[in-house]
Amino acid sequence: MRVLLSGNEAVARGCYEHGVRVAVAYPGTPSTEILENVVKYKDDVYCQWSPNEKVAFEVAMGAVFGGARTMVAMKHVGLNVAADPLMTSTSVGGDGGFVIVTADDPGMHSSQNEQDNRYFAKFAKIPLVEPSNSQDVKDFIGHALDISEQFGTPVLFRISTRISHAKTPVELGERVEVPLKDYEKDTSRRVVIPAHARRLHVKVEERLKALAEFAETSPMNKIIEGDPKVGVISSGISYEYARDAFPGATFLKLGMSFPFPAKLVTEFSKRFDTVYVVEENEPFIEEQMRYIGITNIVGKERIPICGELNQRIIRDAVSGEDTSGEKAKVPARPPVLCPGCPHRSTFFMLNRLGIGSTSDIGCYTLGVMPPLNGIDTCICMGASIGNSLGMEKARGRDFAKKMVAVIGDSTFVHSGITGLADVAYNKGATTVIILDNSITAMTGHQHHPGTGVTLMGEPTVKLDYLKLAEALGVKDARKVDAYDVTAVKEAIKEAINHDEPSLLIMEGPCALLDRSTWSTPLAVDWDKCTACGLCLRLGCPSISRDETGKATINPLFCVGELCSMCAQVCPSNAISVPEKS
Repeated sequence: MRVLLSGNEAVARGCYEHGVRVAVAYPGTPSTEILENVVKYKDDVYCQWSPNEKVAFEVAMGAVFGGARTMVAMKHVGLNVAADPLMTSTSVGGDGGFVIVTADDPGMHSSQNEQDNRYFAKFAKIPLVEPSNSQDVKDFIGHALDISEQFGTPVLFRISTRISHAKTPVELGERVEVPLKDYEKDTSRRVVIPAHARRLHVKVEERLKALAEFAETSPMNKIIEGDPKVGVISSGISYEYARDAFPGATFLKLGMSFPFPAKLVTEFSKRFDTVYVVEENEPFIEEQMRYIGITNIVGKERIPICGELNQRIIRDAVSGEDTSGEKAKVPARPPVLCPGCPHRSTFFMLNRLGIGSTSDIGCYTLGVMPPLNGIDTCICMGASIGNSLGMEKARGRDFAKKMVAVIGDSTFVHSGITGLADVAYNKGATTVIILDNSITAMTGHQHHPGTGVTLMGEPTVKLDYLKLAEALGVKDARKVDAYDVTAVKEAIKEAINHDEPSLLIMEGPCALLDRSTWSTPLAVDWDKCTACGLCLRLGCPSISRDETGKATINPLFCVGELCSMCAQVCPSNAISVPEKS
């Protein structure tokens, strides 16, 4: 049966069909939907969200030690978090098959960088598999697992935003059950003390040579014949773009691009006066070709290194033309916090009080946008607390009254707990604000240890932030109703004036979690409205000005009394629930 599947759905289906028993992840766009689709096969595949990518990777390694075919998934920057166990896993190898899915984000649609994780495979000395479409994705999961078991190695499985989210036809198959491998104690391999690691390193190098020979004939690397005068080498989604741009060319499509199939690429390149190397972001393939002495290459001197590729960009780069004027002009739509978002009150009050914030990765990062302008820094998951403490230590305790750390509940669990411990241990006076909307909202409402529900829908323990703060030595910790603007203001003013750490937990569920909580939209009494514009400074997309300058509320957007922040800040009481006629 043929169906349309996104790349993320195809990863899940590939796991199901090819006997994966354990799947682990931390949600992060563009990889989030992988585990959300694996859970559809929970009768055959155990799956879970872990608090962060490092823990997810370590759980996956444990499952591999236990003899199970295993998959761990994360976005590209998540692999940075998991780099420590990754770099050791390459020496330890595996028992069950082990596939590491990294979803890169060329163009930075939802990320702080567009790093090219193909280099992680080279760095860790493990095989790199790059599918180009959803059928590849499903099939290549099986190839990757086979390679992992044959050579005793983890396999890096690289997809990207367009592969993750685009739907292409996939021929479905049945599940093949793969028995658990027997577990035997093997400290010489699994305990990587220096004496063992030195010997294991030698084995890694020997394995790499064997993998390079395997890559030369891998079915994932194939030549698509076409014009004998035009040769193109590509991989991943870039192959699909290049194929559309130059449908008549002869292609070498690399599905296993590391270890590099040097003989295959060399023989292919000899057939042409010029070989075009088309790849997004870094010159990964091009560098390896030049290293082995291939010089008839056109690559990054024409193909852009920054941003996401498409068919037009590739055609223009190769031909030297500029057809960008043909692109449709789409009006800009700046991102904003959703109507009814509980985070709005915190950034509104920080702005009003003249207090800056070191922030973190989450939908609340949109607090940086006008008119809230509530954020000074955002670096990576969990950095907000350490950044704020560092600024305090650099500029003195009085500065701590002008800067707070803001972090979401899921991000706090991910990597903020150690930051809070650091503040208490090193006698900081930093105020930390957890924006607790009871879910991992930015990536589409995934559960975490603070929600009390597992990925598989089972009730479980729920992390108590107040008890955790007490255990870490933070004495001033309290909960605040995020929808009570006055309470938010008073809590912030009190916390920043303490000479010790403070933790404020701004509680308010994501407005999109349960739409049954929405009620009659609020409305503006134009007779009372003075056009002061204070409600507009909330940055709520449901509020705008009419032609007279007075506020107006779009009833299609407003969530009603669940929020009512605009009514709370209106000095003339001009906003309320309209009376029924």
